[in-house]
Parts: sequence; structure tokens; C-alpha cells
Amino acid sequence: MYNWLDLSVENPQEGKISILGVPFDGGTSQEAGAKEAPAKFRELGEVYMPCATDDWHIMEEPFVYDFGDVDMSGTWEEAFKRVEDKAFEVMNQGKFNLFLGGDHSVTIPLHKAFKRYEGDKKIGIIHFDAHFDLCDCYDGHIWSHANTEKRAIDDILSPDDLLFLGIRAAEPEEAAIMKREKNMTVISATDVFKKGYETCCDEIHEKFKDYDSIYFTLDIDVLDPGFAPGTGTPCSGGITPRELIQLVRRIIDELPVKHMDIVEVAPPLDINDITSWAAMRIIEEILSAVSQKK
Repeated sequence: MYNWLDLSVENPQEGKISILGVPFDGGTSQEAGAKEAPAKFRELGEVYMPCATDDWHIMEEPFVYDFGDVDMSGTWEEAFKRVEDKAFEVMNQGKFNLFLGGDHSVTIPLHKAFKRYEGDKKIGIIHFDAHFDLCDCYDGHIWSHANTEKRAIDDILSPDDLLFLGIRAAEPEEAAIMKREKNMTVISATDVFKKGYETCCDEIHEKFKDYDSIYFTLDIDVLDPGFAPGTGTPCSGGITPRELIQLVRRIIDELPVKHMDIVEVAPPLDINDITSWAAMRIIEEILSAVSQKK
């Protein structure tokens, strides 16, 4: 059994949050290494103490169950089908689900499991990232980390149900999509800087307040690479960890986020585990928010 901050339980029925690792980085277009993130998070989770957050909430009662990692062997198609099926199984526990990538391509089958689980409910996706990931095909692939939300609007939901935050780079085809899809919400990194995170939180809340369920995907490169150097596609000009902590906390506190992933942390590219520790700080805040949510 993995020991998450001394908060792990022995069976999934006892928990409030389910964790599943997706150790895959075959969809990255630049530097690999993200497949090692789930193991790194678990390693740090053994030593990350005390378990307390900005609101001085001390988590003492165990409530986390870790399902381990998905087997990523075989072809790309076989591995992604296994991710979808395992994620669907985990979702059926009825808990808050936290998936640990992996590069951002793993969100493609996770989105499919999300739609499969939620059925006809009103669903939305919040996508924190430096990039849109709206390319139809990238480096000859339709399932790369640059295709994540294009596959979502092809197979899962309407463009109106998507919100991006932290964007500061775009391919020409992505810019064309944004001009065409007027109701696809974008809060750029510049917007966060100019408006402040509280105003951005208000905009996110207003968009999704009437939704039944939301999938929140968090690419660590939403942070400026000065705070998160260990990632495969760094892009200067990102948001700060303080802004990210506040945004994540309000989103989970105020909206029906039931499924979330953290992707693109690449330990081999990191310096002194700075990026992994940044992700662990977010994980800690997620655990605190979920443990207090009614």
C-alpha cells in the first residue's frame, strides 16, 4: 500500500479520494521523462510532512486510496484503452478522482472515461496549460500531448464547455479554432497577471456554476518555468505557484470538480525536485479541499 502523507486507507470504500497513476510519455513532442512522475510523487508523499495547508487545516484521518499504476505495455491504442477502462473502474467508486500523469496525451483516454461515467449530465472541462493542445494531428499523431482538447471537442463535449487558463502559445490551427469558436473561454497568462487570480476565479465560477460535473486537467507548465523547470515543453511567462494554489483551491471548493489530473511533470528534467515539489504542494491542497468538502 502506498502511503500518501500518512493519509492512506487499506481499501477504496474507506476513502474520499482515489488516486491512479498513468506512467506514459510516448505522446510528448520534445523532452520525455513524465512517465516517472507518479513514482516520484509517491516517493515524496512518504516524506512530505507535516500535512498542513494555507488555512492551517491539519489532515489526520486517513482518506486516500491509491490504485497504483495502469499497465502501459503494448501498442498505444491498447495502452490507452486500458487507461480508459481502469479510470472508469476507479470513477465507479464514486469518490473524487486524481490521476497522475504522464504527458498530457494520457488525458485523452481519461476524458473518454469521464464522458462514459457521467453519461448525459452537463459536463465541462477546465484546462490549465501554457498550450491549447487543440491540434488535430501533431508530429504525425492524433493522440499526442498536443491533441488533448481537440479529441475532447471531437468526441466528448461542445467547445462551449471548455475553459483554458494560462495559455501563452498557440499553433496556427489552434488560433484559427479560437477565432471560430467564440464561446470557448480563454483566460491567458496575461489575463491572470493583469486582472488578478480572484477575478479569474470569478469568471471560471460564472461559466461553470450550473454544470453537473467538471474534469480539471492541470499541466504543470501552466507555471512559469522558473517555478517548474522539470517539464517537457517549458514556456516562459507563466503564472506563479501562489496564483495556482489559490485558483485550484477555489475551483475545487466552489465547483463540481469530481475528476482531475496533474500531468507533464518530468523528474529527469527537474532541478532539486523543484517541479515535483510544486506539484506536491498542489496535491496537498487538493487533498485538503476534498477532505473538507461536504
